[in-house]
Amino acid sequence: MVTLCWAVKGGSGTTVVSASMALASPRPALLVDLDGELPAVLGLPEPVRPGVADWLATDTSASHLPDLLLDIGPTTWLLPWRSDARLRAVPSPDRWVELGDWLNTWAHAHDGEVTIDAGTGTPPAPLIEHVDHVLLVTRPCYLSLRRAVRATTRPTGVILVDEPGRALRRHEIEHAIGAPVEAVVAIDPAIARAVDAGLLTTRLPRSLVRDLRRVAA
Repeated sequence: MVTLCWAVKGGSGTTVVSASMALASPRPALLVDLDGELPAVLGLPEPVRPGVADWLATDTSASHLPDLLLDIGPTTWLLPWRSDARLRAVPSPDRWVELGDWLNTWAHAHDGEVTIDAGTGTPPAPLIEHVDHVLLVTRPCYLSLRRAVRATTRPTGVILVDEPGRALRRHEIEHAIGAPVEAVVAIDPAIARAVDAGLLTTRLPRSLVRDLRRVAA
């Protein structure tokens, strides 16, 4: 299964949610970084070899993508972003389709889960056509929901990052977005401490595992 996570507003928690879904998965998991923040969140050094951004900017075969993977656990891998400024270009739709095909092939070959961190903004439409689930990561914020309603990307589900004191409730978010809330992630200081210390891969907070267990499975 291939799942794409995205947000319409910065600071929604997409990167932490995406990383935690992969780390909490009971099956082999591939984490794809389209935002460039995952190494920092996972406490990894910045990659020194090319990443998926560099691959997208060339005509290199998808057969080379496994060479770009980084081990982040016994059954968890990261396909990093790492764009070389000299290679920056707008990827063609065909490149996104090729990437989507390869991610589906990986998921089937490993009987595993692929989680894509698409960051903030509109995800590439050709890639969306090759994923099973599109999850909007959002806080119960009026401005975020307003942008999400206007977005061209339609999510199949919502990951709600709950904030105490917000007036919007789960059913109101589902009604506005037109998609079910698949998981509610409580804001927990332990999550911030794990990220700040670079320990998310080794000390995934229990609250995150509990909140994302059903989605990760």
